[in-house]
Amino acid sequence: MAFGNKPPKINLQSAAQLQQEQTYKQGVTTLRDIIAPSSFEVKSNYVKIGRRLARTYFVYAYPRTLFTGWLSPIINLDEIVDISLNIEPVESQIVLNNLRKKVGQLEASNSISQEKGKVRDPQLEAQINDAEEMRDKLQVGEERFFRFGFYITVYGKDETELEQIGKKIESILGTGLVYAKPATIQMEQGFNSTLPMGTDQLQIRRNMDTGAISTSFPFTTANLSRDEGILYGINRQNNGLVLFDRFSLENANMVVFAKSGAGKSFAIKLECLRSLMMGTEIIVIDPENEYQTLCDAVGGSFLHLSLASDTRINPFDIPLTIDPEEADNALRANIIMLHGLLRLMTGQMSPAEESDMDVALINAYAEKGITNDPLTHTAQPPVMIDLYNTLNTMGGNGPSLAARLRRYTEGTFAGIFSEQSNVDLNNSFVVFNTRDLEDELRPIGMYITLNYIWNKVKTDKRKRILVIDEAWQLMQYEDSAMFLFSIAKRARKYYLGLTTISQDVEDFLSTRLGRAVVNNSSLQLLLKQSPSSVDRIADTFKLTQEETKRLTQFPVGEGLFFAGLSHVVIKVIGSPTEEQLITTNPKDILERQMKQQEMSANISDQPDQGVAAS
Repeated sequence: MAFGNKPPKINLQSAAQLQQEQTYKQGVTTLRDIIAPSSFEVKSNYVKIGRRLARTYFVYAYPRTLFTGWLSPIINLDEIVDISLNIEPVESQIVLNNLRKKVGQLEASNSISQEKGKVRDPQLEAQINDAEEMRDKLQVGEERFFRFGFYITVYGKDETELEQIGKKIESILGTGLVYAKPATIQMEQGFNSTLPMGTDQLQIRRNMDTGAISTSFPFTTANLSRDEGILYGINRQNNGLVLFDRFSLENANMVVFAKSGAGKSFAIKLECLRSLMMGTEIIVIDPENEYQTLCDAVGGSFLHLSLASDTRINPFDIPLTIDPEEADNALRANIIMLHGLLRLMTGQMSPAEESDMDVALINAYAEKGITNDPLTHTAQPPVMIDLYNTLNTMGGNGPSLAARLRRYTEGTFAGIFSEQSNVDLNNSFVVFNTRDLEDELRPIGMYITLNYIWNKVKTDKRKRILVIDEAWQLMQYEDSAMFLFSIAKRARKYYLGLTTISQDVEDFLSTRLGRAVVNNSSLQLLLKQSPSSVDRIADTFKLTQEETKRLTQFPVGEGLFFAGLSHVVIKVIGSPTEEQLITTNPKDILERQMKQQEMSANISDQPDQGVAAS
């Protein structure tokens, strides 16, 4: 009998222990405590989370037809938004039954209207056709049916900012006949619906088939359009404009890799021309004489460096900086630079030779009255012949070092780097042409030119872009590669953007310093590559398998454009006027020269108007 059952015993010890554990857990910091905001306040038209406000919008009306990528402008919107797409499948049989009833109602309404002699209703006929088409596709399994809810939560520091962002979103959606409104009185439910929890507390949904749902695919390409900057090209994935200001990133450095003829020089010259119109000064080291036409067209300074040229650059020049700390170290920094230059000119030196060269450099400056005192830096600096004479009068390794330096002061290479500078960078577009420098002199010439430009940049801070074409030549030597890397690291401090161009990707990326230059560049442009170098590029830039495959198949002028963490497939295009100024296609250049010759011949064949009148 039930009366014989004994009541269960209560374990008082376990209950007390459980209560103690609960009390202990209340004082332990949990993950929820860490991620929870300091406060949460729900209003009728927004939710206040800490100091930020959030407002949720829901879409309540769609057009009859949705175009592919209609969600792309919202995904790429330059605002902080949370987007929730709630998709719930519906059994096809349920939809078929409902459609059968709906078609019957629509056809009955259409028949009644015809019997009464009314004018046909195009909207009613379209609904019947759509319903019949949907029945056919559902019956054969070509389509499925879903319930689709689309919610957007925007954030702002105050109600005014919320209104501005909300109107922007409503306007963007409205252009595609997609209409949204705020979830007034349901802000908490709307906010919860856009959290990554898979809940839909608003339950504002629309019936859609597979085709309509597919148009809302959210993983679209990045959009690099900004309110300021220059046009780099066309986004090939969404036909948008790639408008970008390189100085808006953490640094304005850029690297360009492409095989010969892929369009890298065209792209950079186009950037230089458009940046010049925005007030940016351009300095170019041109090893192939590709920038002269553009330089002449914009009234720039074209400086031709060769043994036969009158252009002279003195590597012993000391920058006159305003910063007191840099002024105190200006002489020491220039002597360190000269050590690297002299190793390029004379070959590797032993430690004893390095020491003797250091003493000779200090003495050469001292003979001109230049010391570490910044007040003495306005004196005329020494030239290479002064260092040569100082080495000759020294003991130890001085005479042997002077002998190795003689060809740059008295021999075949005398003159170009052994006289006072006569170069002026006071122009918005300056080109240093090194095409006619001998192969042995070219890395030396580029090194000295870079140092001269760098001294000018440190002296006078302005918005500048420095373009180094065929930079792989500098990466062949340790000292010049280190100097280029130093510029890449410090350019941001002096409002300088360094553009490094190379077609010999293997030589550039095979060195530690080459990879370091790439890592210190926020912008990268990868045009068509040769199959032999594409694997190294893919490994360096962490490309996907599809991107790696496309690198060898891009047409001329197309490639991957990286800006920070975003990258797009870009097509570089220019206007006919721009193409005429910057093209390097031999066929185009030859046709232009023939047209100019024809015009000159036609002008010379015309009779003199003054003689004809007399």
